[in-house]
Amino acid sequence: MYLSSPFLLIALYLAEPTVEAAKFDGPDYESLPLDTIFPGPWEGNIRAPLNKSYIAPVEILNSEGAVSGGEAVLKDADSEGISWKISPGGLITFEFAENIAGKVCFEVQSIKNDPYVVLAYSESPFFTGRQCDATGDAQARDLPLAFSIKKTGINCVGGGYNRGAFKYLTVFVPDSDDIPTEGGYMWHDGHSAPQREYAPAQQQSWYNSIGQKYLGWSSSSKNDKSKMPAVAISKLWVNCTAFPSNPNGRAYTGYFDSSSSLLNRVWYAGAWTLQLSTLDPTEGGSIIDFNRFFDHNNAPRGAWYSNYTIAHEKTVTTDGAKRDRMVWPGDMTIAVPGIAVSTYDMLAVRNALDIIYERQYSDGSMPYAGPPMGSFGEFSDTYHLHTLIGTYEYILYSGDLDWLKPNWDAYLRALVISINKVDETGLLHVSSNNDWIRPGMTGHNVEASSILYEVLGNSIKLAKWTGKETTSNGEEWSTTRTRIRQGIDSLLYCEQDGLYADNMGRRGCTGPEKVLPQDGNSWALMSNVFTSDSVAYNVSQNLRKRWIKYGAPAVEFPNVISPFASSFELLAHSAAGNNDAAVELIELMWGYMLDGPGMTNSTLLEGYRIDGSVHYPAYWSAARNSHAHGWAAGPTTVLMQGILGIKLLTPLGKTWEIAPQLTKWLNYARGGFATKLGKFEVDISLMRSLSTGRKVEALNITYPSGTTGTVKFGGKAQIRSEEMSTNLFVYRFLDDSHEEDEEWQAWSADDLQDFVRDDTWVKPSAEERPEGVVDWEVLEANYELSEQRFNPDSRMAKMALGQRDDWDPELVVVKQKNHAKGEESLRNSFEANTAEWQERGKEVERVGKVDL
Repeated sequence: MYLSSPFLLIALYLAEPTVEAAKFDGPDYESLPLDTIFPGPWEGNIRAPLNKSYIAPVEILNSEGAVSGGEAVLKDADSEGISWKISPGGLITFEFAENIAGKVCFEVQSIKNDPYVVLAYSESPFFTGRQCDATGDAQARDLPLAFSIKKTGINCVGGGYNRGAFKYLTVFVPDSDDIPTEGGYMWHDGHSAPQREYAPAQQQSWYNSIGQKYLGWSSSSKNDKSKMPAVAISKLWVNCTAFPSNPNGRAYTGYFDSSSSLLNRVWYAGAWTLQLSTLDPTEGGSIIDFNRFFDHNNAPRGAWYSNYTIAHEKTVTTDGAKRDRMVWPGDMTIAVPGIAVSTYDMLAVRNALDIIYERQYSDGSMPYAGPPMGSFGEFSDTYHLHTLIGTYEYILYSGDLDWLKPNWDAYLRALVISINKVDETGLLHVSSNNDWIRPGMTGHNVEASSILYEVLGNSIKLAKWTGKETTSNGEEWSTTRTRIRQGIDSLLYCEQDGLYADNMGRRGCTGPEKVLPQDGNSWALMSNVFTSDSVAYNVSQNLRKRWIKYGAPAVEFPNVISPFASSFELLAHSAAGNNDAAVELIELMWGYMLDGPGMTNSTLLEGYRIDGSVHYPAYWSAARNSHAHGWAAGPTTVLMQGILGIKLLTPLGKTWEIAPQLTKWLNYARGGFATKLGKFEVDISLMRSLSTGRKVEALNITYPSGTTGTVKFGGKAQIRSEEMSTNLFVYRFLDDSHEEDEEWQAWSADDLQDFVRDDTWVKPSAEERPEGVVDWEVLEANYELSEQRFNPDSRMAKMALGQRDDWDPELVVVKQKNHAKGEESLRNSFEANTAEWQERGKEVERVGKVDL
């Protein structure tokens, strides 16, 4: 049953207080429910398929060459009589309804002479054709997959060729002289991915005059004596292997609905992005050039597959669906609460944390990422702290204190590492320049210091929940928090700008390279390290002033719009009480991520350029951008915590706070989620009286029995005890004509007849903003930092995404599209490798020891 908006049934209003429920009345994340917990019309926004084992394409995006027959659109992929003819040199690109993942399958009617089809995958329509988009950085595009058809009936690519994310699948038959890849050959035979040794597929012999029947077309020019390959294929589909915890990907444990259809789509796009990024742990590790250090594969440049075991058990949350398909703690800070309020796949979260704790270094430091990383001392001060943030979020939503207790000593050792870096300034002095590939992570950094401030507060609560609190620890953590707050306020807050500086040195308030970072300012608000509400207000407003046409720029990483840093900014606006700005930014930026040129219209991408291009400047190849990246799913959390105002204060929501804020952008909002204790649900809407015309804001909440909390609404608060009804249905007048009208009004049967949704409400117009201008010189300079992630011989950041055995210096030209104008432009050539990486073993000096 869901809350009917704008009213509850009179019977619900008159119901007696709920009898205390059993210990657990909600879903069990170790055995997730097979049906949705909150059925309703909002389920139309769910992007997950009804049948994850059979996902058929819905449209033909493009056809080229020797192609004829059929309709332009697949009305029904199983319809009889719809067929396409593809001759040698022909190509068809199929489009799916959303960004998906999994193994491609065919139903084959007949075969001749060992036929092949060639498959190329892409998330974005900009990279469709005879090559894939990219998972690695060795070359601009991945090799297409040459798939040999072995038998009639059902043929599926091998398990290792589970493409992590794609919306477009190109199937083509090469000409005899068609060499469709940079490497001069296609990749493998599509059945089983190599583990240690690789024998290249035939380069040209099987290309010659391939005859193919596709979806009902049979060649009339071939006879039995011909040696030309041929295949008759009647169906094509994808078996989705993502989100293995639940066979029904639509069985959500949370929902969101509002007067903004765009906001609704964004919430579900975040949920779907997190689902696609949740994997079978044996199907991870897409950066096979780095995997080579451990599995000794000899795959050619541009090859791809996903068969590296990255965690234990049956499911794990990762950074992204296409790449890197690894556990990255920084991404988890955004992903964990989003998972908790949408699918409750907390087992995938626990397995991700397990592998990081298992790989903790002997000194207490946490690895920058999970396997295959963790063997070269990879470290980041911020990602180290993100592991501890993820630990807190996991315990808060799962209540799994039995997991935390044996890991508590490891948690404390990790915490000591960061505390010991707080010096006489009261700030954390980072020892690694690694973060989310943004440059300038050096010295006494505001982001790292603010995250530590948050972690210390969380640690005090975790110690209490586990019964591990000690006077000495509590005093040290509280004292360190005070020192950090004083240090950030006195040394990093730039009064003239109303924002915090990146560090105390060259990027400080008076430094020659002053940077007022998006990530650091956001974390200062998120962690509540600010010293006054006026400071919080100024920071929130000044962040908003920097927005451009396509979103919020990450000024610490020039040319970049980062959904990761901007997810933090959403949380920051909410923490400052400025939920108007949070909703405005979601519609501006995340709306563009869904509907902008080159986007998937279903998932959220890793990053993009300030001019709106899908090129993420962390990588030289635009095709490498991940269009399903969990760190972009901030709105899925913010809309639940900020707009609906549902916040858990203790594990599972045994105590809670509900403080909804409808904002000026919405006429109504409703939604909720469930933990093991039961359902939390909020419905808030604007209504008007038919008899008097007076306008009210109505609030309807439910919460699990046996819990307690505080409801904040219209500047007033009410504590709800266990003895009270688990439903509260009230309204408040918006005009306050009489003193008694300032109080909450309980709904009566007459009220239910008199009030209707306020149809006079008009949504404000969005502000026009300038377009971003790319600094091309700086753009190319920043590729260097990205490449350091792949160099285990560099001590620069204790990162290891190793230098490739097959990496040769080459001149590359990046061809980008100006998406706003539909024009193409060639930008300056740049060296893909530098001298430091050409000479293996040469160490780059670490720059994290001083404020630069």
